[in-house]
Amino acid sequence: ERANQDAKSEIGWDEFQAQKYRAWQHHLSLTTLACWFVTAVKLDFERNREVDPELAKQFEIEVLPMLSVANIRLLLMTVMPLRELTIGQVIEQIVEHFLNRVRSTKSRLKKLDNCTPRCAMV
Repeated sequence: ERANQDAKSEIGWDEFQAQKYRAWQHHLSLTTLACWFVTAVKLDFERNREVDPELAKQFEIEVLPMLSVANIRLLLMTVMPLRELTIGQVIEQIVEHFLNRVRSTKSRLKKLDNCTPRCAMV
């Protein structure tokens, strides 16, 4: 149950928005891979961490808890900061995105022009 809650709240299962089966498969694959990565990091941390008795004493607990998904997200944000883009780089990316959209639209319209009326309904 905890893994499902983490997957929904932290990893992105709750953010799924797709209209095609292939998109659903893609989203599910990526979130499953993220869950696997989180589990691998948790296990690696558990195996390799040195237990600090003073820390356990400070928190008044016998066993320190495992890493949470939120802890792992924070670690990743720390070691993998987003690169900062210049305004020129942002404009280049936007222009490239627009060009790709125009090409895609033209291709789709060309396919519709070349098909029969029954084909256009699909």
